Amino acid sequence: MFIVNLTYRVSVAEIEAHLDDHRRYLQKNLDRGVFIAAGRKNPPTGGIILMRAESRQEAEALARQDPFYRAGVAEYELVEFTATRTGKGFEKLSEG
Repeated sequence: MFIVNLTYRVSVAEIEAHLDDHRRYLQKNLDRGVFIAAGRKNPPTGGIILMRAESRQEAEALARQDPFYRAGVAEYELVEFTATRTGKGFEKLSEG
């Protein structure tokens, strides 16, 4: 599993131009079950995506499909982790 930490490289006003395409990208991958959750940081300096991927290469390939990435308006940090403990209702996330 990966935490994808997006940090905007441009103003929020410039981000807005790509927001509809980014939201479609998120929804497509949420519907596929690849993304578990996604949302904006507070304050709005970027976003977080919780992603299931078989490998770092797969996670990076998925991140490169993001319209924000393609437009160069956000930086991406991928953090791989194994969920070995979960709270009630999140047991499906556990990998250990």
